[in-house]
Amino acid sequence: MTMEQAPLLKVNNIEVIYEHIILVLKGVSLEVPNGGIVSLLGANGAGKTTTLKAISNLVKAERGEVTKGTVEFEGRRIDKMYAPAVVKMGLIQIMEGRRTFEHLTVEDDLLTGAYTRGHDKKGIKKDLDMVYNYFPRLVERKRVKTGYISGGEMQMCAIGRALMARPKLILLDEPSMGLAPLLVQEIFGILARLNREENVAMLLAEQNASMALQFAQYGYIMENGRVVLDGDSETLRDNADIREFYLGLTDIGKKSYRDVKHYKRRKRWLA
Repeated sequence: MTMEQAPLLKVNNIEVIYEHIILVLKGVSLEVPNGGIVSLLGANGAGKTTTLKAISNLVKAERGEVTKGTVEFEGRRIDKMYAPAVVKMGLIQIMEGRRTFEHLTVEDDLLTGAYTRGHDKKGIKKDLDMVYNYFPRLVERKRVKTGYISGGEMQMCAIGRALMARPKLILLDEPSMGLAPLLVQEIFGILARLNREENVAMLLAEQNASMALQFAQYGYIMENGRVVLDGDSETLRDNADIREFYLGLTDIGKKSYRDVKHYKRRKRWLA
């Protein structure tokens, strides 16, 4: 990716090993510019989630380790830092599965995102109002325990909680998973507004390549723990292999999942 200024996030040739023996990522490199949106695409098991956890340092909680390469955020190396220190720098991960604190009300759940900000009551109140402005549905649900709200509302709550930490970069892991198409459109529209209006950069791991490539400016394709292709979103959308394998499209229109699964032509990047 070419940029006039240094990237906000730079992942340089990282390798991740679990349990000191299982090699999961193999030489992954990527960049996210300040204020940019970058997508990380690939099938289930391609290594997208591990890449995000390696960046946020949550991989250590699962007995994983970045054994080679570096991760830099704002020009500072972070792959050897503890995860809470990375959060304080403004790099926040939203985990797959819309994880909320089910015993807390929506508002209390949102407020946990501000735990690194100490006693900044005025600033926290201002940012809580900002979250409610972007997610008005949460205003109606703020006194309800998160275990009793819908999946879409849980995703809104998870994003809102991340915003309470005043992030510079949000890592989103499969935000569309399990949500109805109209709700996915709504949430992605809000994310686009947050990027545009709050200048929050985003790295988005998604299996929904069609939606991700509409939303992001740049994308990386992962398979088997490697980045196999990258480019601006328009170029990736026009790539015949991407259209065939990830969007289910050909020159004659849509193909069924069965057709794509049994497609015989090898992808050029695996040749």
